[in-house]
Amino acid sequence: MAISVCVMVGDTAEWIPEMVEKAKSLSVGAGTDNKDIAPMNNKGGMEKAYNIIKASESDGSKILLDGRNHKVNGYPNGNWLGPTVIDHAKPGMACYDNEIFAPVMVITRVDTLDEAINLINSNQYGNGVAIFTRSGGTARKF
Repeated sequence: MAISVCVMVGDTAEWIPEMVEKAKSLSVGAGTDNKDIAPMNNKGGMEKAYNIIKASESDGSKILLDGRNHKVNGYPNGNWLGPTVIDHAKPGMACYDNEIFAPVMVITRVDTLDEAINLINSNQYGNGVAIFTRSGGTARKF
């Protein structure tokens, strides 16, 4: 399961710089050489991802890590997109409203668990969701 929108609740947003650093360390390659990220499977999908990232330059979200124009030695014509992180996404923005199917993490921020649950439940895609918490009560409520 690829969950591409990360909902940061309250002070969990403090983890974002560390997440970006970890994303920077991911390796990109041909898929036959045990890399973390393989090429996009077609030009159309790559162009869609590029267009959504481009829209993020002006819609109020913020690109924290931009994987566009990634190059892999020996494969000059590959469909490459390196790890990308977009922060401050909101419903109504292309990066939030579309399933990107690419190595792109979209981050949205809310103040409370109830806001997170409402945000998740109002999304048209219900493919999968996960919670990371140390609180049993929070997990049960979720």
